[in-house]
Amino acid sequence: MRGLFFKIFAIFWLAQSLIFVISTALIVRQRFPSPNIVSDALDSNLRHDGDAALHAYEAGGCSSFADNAARHEPSGSTLLKKSGEIVCRTPNVPSLSGLDTHFPDRIDGRQIGGHYAWLIPVVSSDGAPYEYVWFQPPASARHPEPHWKFLHYAFPQLPVAIAVGGLTTFVLVLLFSRPLVRLRKAARELAEGNLAVRVEASPSGALRSHSDEFQGLVHDFNHMAERLESLVGAQRLLLRDVSHELRSPLSRLSVALELAREDATPELGVHLARIEREGEKLNQLIGQLLTLSSMEARDSVSSFKPVSLNQLCEQILPDAEYEAQRRPCIVILQQDSECAIRGDWELLYRAIENVVRNAIRYTDPGTLVTISIRKTSLEATQLATIEVTDCGPGIPAPELEHIFRPFYRLDEARTSTTGGFGVGLAITERAVRLHGGTLRAINRTEGGTCIQIMFPTNHQP
Repeated sequence: MRGLFFKIFAIFWLAQSLIFVISTALIVRQRFPSPNIVSDALDSNLRHDGDAALHAYEAGGCSSFADNAARHEPSGSTLLKKSGEIVCRTPNVPSLSGLDTHFPDRIDGRQIGGHYAWLIPVVSSDGAPYEYVWFQPPASARHPEPHWKFLHYAFPQLPVAIAVGGLTTFVLVLLFSRPLVRLRKAARELAEGNLAVRVEASPSGALRSHSDEFQGLVHDFNHMAERLESLVGAQRLLLRDVSHELRSPLSRLSVALELAREDATPELGVHLARIEREGEKLNQLIGQLLTLSSMEARDSVSSFKPVSLNQLCEQILPDAEYEAQRRPCIVILQQDSECAIRGDWELLYRAIENVVRNAIRYTDPGTLVTISIRKTSLEATQLATIEVTDCGPGIPAPELEHIFRPFYRLDEARTSTTGGFGVGLAITERAVRLHGGTLRAINRTEGGTCIQIMFPTNHQP
């Protein structure tokens, strides 16, 4: 397997294992040398102490011997002749009752009266043999080694191992995270509707699209984005072309309808009126489809200008009041703040008008439809908010997120009196998103639905 995951895992495992083995070996070697080194060092130290004690005795007698012993740990020592006769001893020497008078000719350790003693053969300057006996202090009398000294045994191997391991981990994090960050950013842009987004890939990676898992994932993502852009573009083109092509038959149908009315009997006039109404609905649907298609294809907002939302809603109000007379209901406008954004007047007018007309269509007869304009803030962002509320039956909670999809209608709306085409709110959603705003529907606790349209006031197209 030549995948990147396998390569990185193998390198990481080998590097960490090698670092661990080398560091452990060096630390153990420094802390616990080989047995021969320990034995040689101990013998050399004991022999040096024995020679120093004998020379002190030769230079100044037993008093010098005692002074020399006092410079070491107060464990006790004595100097014996070859025959076993005590020459000098320190006051704290344990009993020598268990000591064998036949001394060895090399350094030896023995248990004497509950104490461990080292017997060191030494020779005086005139060649006389002596035996220096040094009693090892008990474990309870030894001074414990400070804890900080143990750090010495792991220095510098342990810091080096930590540094190398940290550097290796940092490099691995970069190798894993950087491609994933680019993929995540591109995925967010794709979800927001930017179908032209692509993940950058190195030339070598583009030529070898399946050289490793990350390059393969980048290649598959870009291929998916290309297919989505192609399919959605083809769908939009088909929708626009079909809508344009339907306009011509509808125009001829209107002419034929007028000609038929000249020769029609009163009985046929009813059917011709029905044909005219259905033709008008079809013409309205085609107009909405063309509007939706043009908005989806539009990606340039360079022509945006300052727009007063207050003036825009004031212009919508007379038409809304006229249409509300057929319900009947009352439309009121509440202006709590002066709100202005950069945008397209016609798009914003159509977006807000669709929401208001939808509220008039579904509110209960004799109730209020309220349009309110105010300023709000969200996470330090100033928002211009327009809320359109009605007093209708409301929307089922699972359907709230779907009503802005094209051709989506609730089952309760499929009637001749309230049924639309399901395109108006989709046009509103596209227009609001084009202006950098957000749109959401919520059910009011007192009944009815509230459509919130929020635009950032500092949005720069």
